[in-house]
Amino acid sequence: MTRVKRGYIARKRRTKIRLFASSFRGSHSRLTRTITQQKIRALVSAHRDRDKQKRNFRRLWITRINAVIREKGVSYSYSKLIHDLYKRQLLLNRKILAQIAISNRNCLYMISNEIREKVDWKEYTEII
Repeated sequence: MTRVKRGYIARKRRTKIRLFASSFRGSHSRLTRTITQQKIRALVSAHRDRDKQKRNFRRLWITRINAVIREKGVSYSYSKLIHDLYKRQLLLNRKILAQIAISNRNCLYMISNEIREKVDWKEYTEII
């Protein structure tokens, strides 16, 4: 039986994987089996943490808005502000509100006061 000389395809695949893992430490960047395992693990972690990052940023925005709103008036909170925004059908998402809260607090106070004046306060007195 004659000797079969393998082509370059397998070598090309391995070098591509090695380039992905070139920054890993130890055998995770040198041995082909561990490189493939670490690549799978890294991609799984990246996929999972993209969703986690979205959740964390949303929590951060909510915290910033709530802190600024509660500074001005104790009786007014984040949940009431969001409720009033939806009632007035204003399309301001939490990211934009948080940026306004950090950069220009007076603008956020003006928005909240405008919303509060135009919403019926009978609903809040009935709830409380």
